[in-house]
Amino acid sequence: MPPTSRPHSPRHGYADTRHGQIHYAECGSGRPVVLLHQTPRSWDEYRDVLPLLGDEFRAIAMDTLGFGASARPEQPFSIELFADGVLDLCAALALDEPVLVGHHTGAVVALETAARAPDLVHALVLSGMPYVDAARRKAVAEDRPPIDHVIPAADGSHLRALWANRAPYYPPERPDLLERLVRDALGVLDRAEEGHLAVNRYRMEDRIGLVKAPTLALCGALDTFSLPDLPKIIEAIPGARSAVLPGTGVPAVDHRPDLFAAQLRAFLQTL
Repeated sequence: MPPTSRPHSPRHGYADTRHGQIHYAECGSGRPVVLLHQTPRSWDEYRDVLPLLGDEFRAIAMDTLGFGASARPEQPFSIELFADGVLDLCAALALDEPVLVGHHTGAVVALETAARAPDLVHALVLSGMPYVDAARRKAVAEDRPPIDHVIPAADGSHLRALWANRAPYYPPERPDLLERLVRDALGVLDRAEEGHLAVNRYRMEDRIGLVKAPTLALCGALDTFSLPDLPKIIEAIPGARSAVLPGTGVPAVDHRPDLFAAQLRAFLQTL
């Protein structure tokens, strides 16, 4: 039986998995909603979403393997490895037909989990997910500079570099959002870029057709990285719906948790 907690007061816990312990935070009770963060974030990306969902659902924000307070496997990071962690967490917590919600890297992980375990996943929400096919893998390999890779410097200038790399995608009036990202990134600084590399190695075109769960594809209107791929995702998943969150971009989850949670609720109420 799931533990009870006040919706506004997250409980923290650890689950044993084949790759080591996974840390998670949760609010509320009811149908489980598992929330998966972008690279190089942690459960903290959903800090303000948890209480908004916790009065109706058992909202669980986990730290992906290798990030936050979860175990860091020595093997190379991959979407398949991250999905192992999601499935093991669901088994450890005895989650019955969870809804999987992922943002950017987390969306790719949610997709792979739903493709691998179609009888487990009740519904799927893919937020800011890029469509990773051969053309995108080639373009990224040839043209895209690293997103979060910085070389530690004795004078701390790498902190400024980490901030500057992400600043164009974050609202200038909300430096607190960048502070949260930098804090998470510092905890995995030596491997922060691996999450992005894992996404761009993933053969999504071979896996997306295996998704059977009702699906909502979300994206921030200002997310120029992923918004162009929204029609491809809708076309690839039969019956998938889409929604665009106005006035926000890459940091949609923590920038506009109210809009994000409202879209989630509205979608789940139709199932």
